[in-house]
Amino acid sequence: MNNKDEVIKDWNSNPMRKPRIASVCINICVGASGEPLEKAVQILETLTGQKPSRRKAKRTIRSFGIHKGEPIACMVTVRGKKAYEILDRVSQAVGREILKTSFDKNGNFGFGIEEHIDIPGMKYNPEIGIYGMNVYVTLERPGYRVKRRRIKKHKIGSKHRITRDEAIIFAEEVLGFKVK
Repeated sequence: MNNKDEVIKDWNSNPMRKPRIASVCINICVGASGEPLEKAVQILETLTGQKPSRRKAKRTIRSFGIHKGEPIACMVTVRGKKAYEILDRVSQAVGREILKTSFDKNGNFGFGIEEHIDIPGMKYNPEIGIYGMNVYVTLERPGYRVKRRRIKKHKIGSKHRITRDEAIIFAEEVLGFKVK
């Protein structure tokens, strides 16, 4: 418990140390192109209000009937205040509970939703059906722009990177998740 208090004290004393959500990516993999993919696109559009991008198969898998280059999935990335709002809605579908194994060493985490109708505000439409989805949350600190900018690009120092433990504390304290 002492470590948790020290981390929160560090965040409050230095605003450059407090993590924030960089992006929330929502992915629906249908495994087939055509009508099922269009229905998945429609679900993501109603959930986020953004137009999803389609993702193509990397290789051919004959047993599944998938050909290389065929669109089989769709995803949408949400940033800023909208990312917090969507994550709040989507997390209610899993009861705001995440496993510790859902966090990676860089502090990012993800979880799956079995049925999109579990999300508050999403209603069942018999024409569309029921789809599951994956939600990935990327965390960063202020100053991570140094890694992405075009001029004088630089690595993020090891002390400024978000650790798994810090991400768990952020998810519990700021986002209101219960980490098991």
